[in-house]
Amino acid sequence: MRQKKNLPKVLVIEDDMQMLENYSRILRRFGYECIMETTSTHAIENLESLMPDIILTDLRMPHGSGFDVISAVQRYNPDIPVVLITAYADIPTAVEAIKMGAYDVIAKPFTSEQLEIVIERALRQKLLKDENRRLREQLKGTIGGELVAKSPAMREILGLIERISRTEANVLITGESGTGKEMVARMIHQKSQRAHMPFIPVDCAAIPENLIESELFGYEKGAFTGATNSREGLFEAANNGTVFLDEVGELPVVMQSKLLRLLQERKVRRLGSNRFISLNVRIISATNRDLGKSVSEGLFREDLYYRLNVINIHLPPLRERREDIPVMALHFLKQYSVVYEKNITSISAEVMELLEGYRWPGNVRELQNLIERAVILCNGERLTLQDIPGEFHTMKNGMISELTPYQSAKEAFEKQYLQKLIKSVSGNISRAARVAGLNRRTIYRLMKKHGL
Repeated sequence: MRQKKNLPKVLVIEDDMQMLENYSRILRRFGYECIMETTSTHAIENLESLMPDIILTDLRMPHGSGFDVISAVQRYNPDIPVVLITAYADIPTAVEAIKMGAYDVIAKPFTSEQLEIVIERALRQKLLKDENRRLREQLKGTIGGELVAKSPAMREILGLIERISRTEANVLITGESGTGKEMVARMIHQKSQRAHMPFIPVDCAAIPENLIESELFGYEKGAFTGATNSREGLFEAANNGTVFLDEVGELPVVMQSKLLRLLQERKVRRLGSNRFISLNVRIISATNRDLGKSVSEGLFREDLYYRLNVINIHLPPLRERREDIPVMALHFLKQYSVVYEKNITSISAEVMELLEGYRWPGNVRELQNLIERAVILCNGERLTLQDIPGEFHTMKNGMISELTPYQSAKEAFEKQYLQKLIKSVSGNISRAARVAGLNRRTIYRLMKKHGL
């Protein structure tokens, strides 16, 4: 019998209430939490909120079928095992169910021991997949999570990170887009006494203005239309850890006031609640804007600026520290070779020369994205020019060659235009969207596409 804490959840879908109660009694005896549903329609609609570890479903029901459940689970999360129960367990049914994605088919009548064996196997497979995914995400999350540097400017920054990590001071990281501000924030967290606690990054510019308060501070059930359950905010989720506020200069003025209060009182109040929750979080912020200028223009609160900017780290653009390019390229190569299970050990001299001669308007992020794409394309043990995406060859000293194929030239122009646009508005995405005649989501999509 399992411990009562964190029991695996089995969702059972069966239209016969007596059978449903029998399944529930058996599964609870074996140490599972049982969620009962009498219709596949209702179960499918509530998959996200139910969050089952395993699904046990009858094949034939008055409203929908087990095949409908399999299809829905494949769309929602194909890693959830679905065990199909049927009294019609002929070979075509079993084959069709497995082809659709079912984990197993079990025929009525069956013993409780048979059911336990199938559920145990399904759970082991689910736990294994979850662990593999977690490890892969953890590994990919460490890509770029460590700064490697050779230049004097960056070596000095690495020394500063070592010193400030042992403190609780708020840090403001400045620099152009893509210079590695989140890398620095993660390093500070990982070297601090909070390293075993959550590190939660928040892209202040990407959250819609009408949702940012509920995202950061959470909400109670019924606080607004659609709030069917209470939910903790990102600050609560990061308690005893670190919150990284990326693009903090994009915060609306109203939210700036609420953030200042949180910094002063170390308490947060969910939307729709009168109760204050005490928090212990370290704030690391980042911006590619001149916040001092924003303060003078009345766009950013001066008192909040000084609260966030206890220690400032300014990251120089990659074009000003070219000696870092080879060591960073090899660092990314090693990490992505592990992620994509490739045996790539080196970069050709021609590719390295191309990397060192490029201006890198997208900075470290652009270099990281290029190496990732090259690793994906590479079939050998060394990155060569043929592994470098075509549009990269079109850009030499910021110019597009007239001999470049149209599609590559279009990609290069789009990237060049976006870089100049964002620079011209000092990183203000809302202003960039207005100038370009596009919406903010399109700007963000293009930035992600081009690694900016």
